[in-house]
Amino acid sequence: MLSREAILDHLPRLRRYARALTGDRFAADDLVQDTVERALSRWALLRPGSDPQVWLLAIMHNLSVNQRRMGWREQVTEDGILPEFPVAASQTDGLVLEDLSRCLYRLPEEQRAVLLLVCVEELSYAQCARVLAIPVGTVMSRLTRARQKLARLLAGDEEVVVKLEVVK
Repeated sequence: MLSREAILDHLPRLRRYARALTGDRFAADDLVQDTVERALSRWALLRPGSDPQVWLLAIMHNLSVNQRRMGWREQVTEDGILPEFPVAASQTDGLVLEDLSRCLYRLPEEQRAVLLLVCVEELSYAQCARVLAIPVGTVMSRLTRARQKLARLLAGDEEVVVKLEVVK
């Protein structure tokens, strides 16, 4: 049974994944709160023996997708400022992290989600597949494509695409 304490144990991981999904600390906090609220209201639905971490991340992922469909939050702030991340003391490390952040948010959301779950949250392919409700083979192909595209973006081989809006 999922208890309040068990959910509290998962908060750091939920915050990290929410921050990576949204790109904004305030939106991430809202997403974590919505996830915890939904988990607490539906704790009886968690099957005995299932992994609460996967269940919580699946709830968060689904909420994030639903919010994006409704246009509730944007991935990056309107003024283009990237979210604040803790950085190492050297300026070079800070620049590398900033480049990585910019490139990460240029990945398609499906690829970014798989990359974050497998590489940052250290979920297995099977766990990631359960969180995203996709086959394991799809996880592996999205991860491969995400890694390749991220490497191209970091190397500067991807050309920058500027999205223009029609102004009436």
